[in-house]
Amino acid sequence: MTDRKRRPVPIGDAVSGFLAKHGLKKRVEQATVIDDWAAVVGGQISSVTRAVSITPDGTLFVAVKTHAWMTELTLMEPELVKALNAAKPRDKVRKIRYQLER
Repeated sequence: MTDRKRRPVPIGDAVSGFLAKHGLKKRVEQATVIDDWAAVVGGQISSVTRAVSITPDGTLFVAVKTHAWMTELTLMEPELVKALNAAKPRDKVRKIRYQLER
């Protein structure tokens, strides 16, 4: 019965509390790099790529439309990692792995 006497809390606070309690807050923050990919890399690169996932150790997986772009992006990796890590305070992207989009 004590649960019914608690006051309502904003949904954002409830979700944030749940994520923190279950150790998921850092992973959710880390995953924001997927949404930020297009804005950080710009229109030309984002038109031929799509950020797919990130591992807990900081490996970002990106789908690429062509082998030529995959080669070009591999050469640009240090600059892209630096730009992604400068965009927001979160766990660092350590490397990017490209895969041909299917």
